[in-house]
Amino acid sequence: MKNKYEVVRDSIKEQLRTHTIKPGEKLPSIRTASERWSCSLNTAIRAYQELEKEHLIYSIPKSGYYAVLRPLQRMRLPEERIDFTAASPDPEVMPFKDFQHCLNRAIELYEDQLFSYSDPQGFFSLRRALESHLAESQVFASPSQICVVSGAQQALHLLASMPFPNGKSAVLVEQPTFHGMLRSLELLGATVLGIQRTTAGIDMDELERHFRNNQIKFFYTVPRLHNPLGTSYTTEQKKQIVKLAQRYDVYIVEDDYLADMETSLKADPIYSYDQSGRVLYVKSFSKIMLPGLRLATVVLPPSVMETFRLFKASCDSSTAVLSQAALELYLNSGMYDHHAALVRERYRLRMETLADCCQRYLPPQLHAQIGTGGIFSRVLLPAELDAQDIIAALHQKNVRVTSTNQSYLPTFPRENGLRISIIQTDADKIERGIALLAETATALLQKQRKEGQWRMIDWT
Repeated sequence: MKNKYEVVRDSIKEQLRTHTIKPGEKLPSIRTASERWSCSLNTAIRAYQELEKEHLIYSIPKSGYYAVLRPLQRMRLPEERIDFTAASPDPEVMPFKDFQHCLNRAIELYEDQLFSYSDPQGFFSLRRALESHLAESQVFASPSQICVVSGAQQALHLLASMPFPNGKSAVLVEQPTFHGMLRSLELLGATVLGIQRTTAGIDMDELERHFRNNQIKFFYTVPRLHNPLGTSYTTEQKKQIVKLAQRYDVYIVEDDYLADMETSLKADPIYSYDQSGRVLYVKSFSKIMLPGLRLATVVLPPSVMETFRLFKASCDSSTAVLSQAALELYLNSGMYDHHAALVRERYRLRMETLADCCQRYLPPQLHAQIGTGGIFSRVLLPAELDAQDIIAALHQKNVRVTSTNQSYLPTFPRENGLRISIIQTDADKIERGIALLAETATALLQKQRKEGQWRMIDWT
């Protein structure tokens, strides 16, 4: 038997789900709800508070309650798009209401500082909060080593463009790697070399040859939950990379964009093993919270910080201070850790669903490489199946996938693969999407086999 407030709550949930109450629409007042469901005012208030905690509605003082939920009914329609290409967080898990509280509180606390230029290195009180936050991930740095940037992409672009103390100029990147970094390097006209990365990692002997024989300014790596592979380096591999960097005077730019998605308590970043000040650590907040805030942080050794500050100030006098102040409150209140845990569990379950569906549906010619967490995985295709053909065929079925081609340097050998993202797909979409991928791939392979047989007959 449900409590009365649960009856009210669930009834409103159903109206939100079926679009009877539209997103942004005002809900019945507390008094109206009390009369409609024949309950006390306190019962109606509790029901609304429960809905607000689930971020399905929000309140405006002296105005009432409003719906914020995206309509789930529309998302269940068969013709609705299944998007395996997304890199932005699922809108349904973004902490709109909690962060709104932090924004309002930030204005109250820091109103005299929020609407003027601030230190290009970042709001000092936020850097103090980041000091504690990063330490939980074994990244120990003082506020003087921390810089707040307008998104991780800005940090990567600045690092790619500025000189380094070792006086070298080439950049070494994993292949495949994050396409945003490749785009920056291309626009800057940088000398870029590639080293193959597989699900097992990289060849350390080859890495050493690059460090020894080429003028490598820095090695750009995504050691944790790689984009697009979804895999991570082992602890021993991370330690070896640090040793080689120190031996050959090479810097490491560690892009830890999914640090908060890590499911293993023993998985520390490369930065934690560095004793020589050669690891530059970049962390994004876009995959956990609101990507439009454009907030990330970079931890730099003193030998690099001053140059980085100068380059940042030349293109961005200060990162948005209101967003910084709100993030500080969000971190210090414990909301960030709570939200990260919820998101991490949601995406972990989706990755498990993806692994299960790939095992059940994909034909043996397609090889799924599923990581233990994060948001990305790769499906390798047979040589005879063109990735663009399957992308186009799935597009006709309202399934979006993308090739891993954009993650490679133009001159580097490319593997024939698809990147699969689960960040905006629930379990039902994953199952339907992978089933359609398997069906489409099988049909294309059978068609090619039949056409090959006819060509053989014609030739004979």
